[in-house]
Amino acid sequence: MPGGQPEAWKLVKPIFEAISAKVDGEPCVAYMGIIPFYKHFKHNGVNGPNMATVYSDRGFGVRAPVVFYNRSNEAAANIKPADFDWNSIFESGVKWFHSGGIFASLSETTGATIIESMKAAKDAGVITSFDLNYRAKLWNIWGGQEKAQSILKQIVEHVDVLVGNEEDLQLGLGVKGPEVASKSQLDSSTFVSMIDSVIAKFPNIKIVATTLREVHSTNRHSWGSVAWINGKTFVSPTCKLDVLDRIGGGDGFASGFFYGLLSGLPEQEAVNMGWAHGALLTTFPGDTTMANIEQVKAFAKGTSARVQR
Repeated sequence: MPGGQPEAWKLVKPIFEAISAKVDGEPCVAYMGIIPFYKHFKHNGVNGPNMATVYSDRGFGVRAPVVFYNRSNEAAANIKPADFDWNSIFESGVKWFHSGGIFASLSETTGATIIESMKAAKDAGVITSFDLNYRAKLWNIWGGQEKAQSILKQIVEHVDVLVGNEEDLQLGLGVKGPEVASKSQLDSSTFVSMIDSVIAKFPNIKIVATTLREVHSTNRHSWGSVAWINGKTFVSPTCKLDVLDRIGGGDGFASGFFYGLLSGLPEQEAVNMGWAHGALLTTFPGDTTMANIEQVKAFAKGTSARVQR
């Protein structure tokens, strides 16, 4: 564009601004009360290590969004066991430790790193959680489904709270699915019917949870969630969503649900908090939340979309 910025830069500029943004003079991560622990890699001036880039259009109507990964020689894939002093980290007051299947899929060292960290977390009395997030496109690069199941099963042996839908459980853990499919994606019975098999394989697990999503079109979904908690099942309300960007809705559910549990809310309210946060996250561009706690609590209690003054 003569006299202006290239269109590509206009798209990625907000991302770089968000990464480097400061609030009251502090990086946003620290301002939010998060203590960061980094493994720094020096770029060799030619091909990395790089910060991974993931592209996804939002889709529209009958055109579904498509995710494209550019994760060549990414820094995170180079993380390996012993890169972090987990004992010191967990002794600093950590209450909950979470990881996921996408990080596990990046290389042969990342899964081993998760296993190491999970063991240290359990030794320190920290609650552990894991989101299966099975992504065949990532696993197929270096091991496929057989390797994925081998690694994910080792990780889940150390997990208290597991997040994943029926497909994640089948493809990621090899748990046999029901012979009869549910009539609706919002029917929680299909998911619940698999719980006994999950617990039989991994008796350490205390909670299994997932979102329930029926896609009518790219921008119109029905949304719910379900959690099995110590033998009892809790199902959220359902709602119709006008979706701006669906990427990140599942992570939004997980973080809202964990927040509710950590806050000591009754199980049903914790599930509803996750459901509400996941729903709100789909109304923002990108996969990072912009919702505040008041908005999440209001939606979880059934507040409508009327203007708030």
